[in-house]
Amino acid sequence: MPYVTPSHPAPAVRTGRPRGGGRLRRLVAVLAAAVTLATGAALVVPTTEARAAVPPAAAALERVTNFGANPGALTMYVHRPAALPANAPVVVALHGCTQSAQLYADNSGLNTFADRHGFLVVYAETTTANNANKCFNWFQTGDNRRGQGEAASIRQMVAHATSAYGTDPARAQVTGLSAGGAMTSVLLAAYPEVFAAGAVVAGIPYGCGVDVISAFGCMSPGVDRTPAAWAQAVRDAHPGYAGPWPRVAIWHGDNDPTVVPRNADELRDQWTAVHGLGQTPDRTSTLPPNNTRRSEYVTADGRTAVEVNRVPGIGHGTPVAPGTGPQQCGATGTQHFIASICSSYWITRFFGLDGTVTEPPTEPPVDPPTEPAACWTASNYEHVRAGRATTTGGYAYAKGSGQNLGLYNTFVTHTLKETPPGHYTIATGSCP
Repeated sequence: MPYVTPSHPAPAVRTGRPRGGGRLRRLVAVLAAAVTLATGAALVVPTTEARAAVPPAAAALERVTNFGANPGALTMYVHRPAALPANAPVVVALHGCTQSAQLYADNSGLNTFADRHGFLVVYAETTTANNANKCFNWFQTGDNRRGQGEAASIRQMVAHATSAYGTDPARAQVTGLSAGGAMTSVLLAAYPEVFAAGAVVAGIPYGCGVDVISAFGCMSPGVDRTPAAWAQAVRDAHPGYAGPWPRVAIWHGDNDPTVVPRNADELRDQWTAVHGLGQTPDRTSTLPPNNTRRSEYVTADGRTAVEVNRVPGIGHGTPVAPGTGPQQCGATGTQHFIASICSSYWITRFFGLDGTVTEPPTEPPVDPPTEPAACWTASNYEHVRAGRATTTGGYAYAKGSGQNLGLYNTFVTHTLKETPPGHYTIATGSCP
């Protein structure tokens, strides 16, 4: 059967956990289903990479039962390296919509680095009983709050990993794709004392969606808020907590039509503000093999608290680089795993799990040679949709510079130049 459902959120359809308001729930469910069908029609054609040969079957994950009260009705799986050391780190991995824990393990490449560097991977899995499209319910208040629903279930998985496998509770990290990326944001906000770091892949800031309808707006065209407002949403998730806050890596494809690139900017705004940092990067660089553009936001002691990785030329999915090289991983045998760069390699490195030790610089950081500015020519409507501009009062404004681009419609076209990353200006002959 062809792949026909995009990675969109869908209404929760729970059993055994009534939420009240049956008529309203049914109305929302019908409306959301209609929206899913309408938007999904344009996304049903598999890409070339999605039709690539399926890789050889990977080792089956180990299912874990009785890990806690499990208020979110999730399933826990683990990948345990053959020689897991005592006090090993643990990485929680969260799949995208319509996916499973095993599919995410087979294609993301995380297990490659767990075996290489000796850490446990916990794969949380949701079901169609929770959500019709098997999305984590990052937009449901019963699941995205501390001590409740799916968020609480995942927190219990981390605690069980410590008691059952001897993992180090101070070295717990979390990552996920799409709805799993949005749930990663939830966990970093709701349980900042549990997770030392997180990596959000094609995800959404915490506090954006509060129901199905607003969730679609968060995905596209995205929601523009001030860094202070985004940061307050995080602080409100665990009132009274004063830090330390998790470090955050953000990964996003430049051409993502499902969760638009604006979300990478808003995530950056959220977590830099939480860390008390500005939104201008302290260091910029490019990563091989495809010139992924990295921006780093650095604390006074030289640590990277937030980084943004903008992957050129890809849509919605986890960037992978099949192969056996040291910086290669993953497979492209199913949709939403895109041949590009091995994001799991760099995420493992960002988490500090690859054995490298980075000493804080003794001198102020020096930027590498300036890369050529990235430029886009598009209508004001497309610039806003892609997160390069915002709209207020019927006009479009370049993100970062605030330049007025004119009427917000498809008839006014500009070329925007991005430099530094996330800061856009109207190009004046300086673009190729």
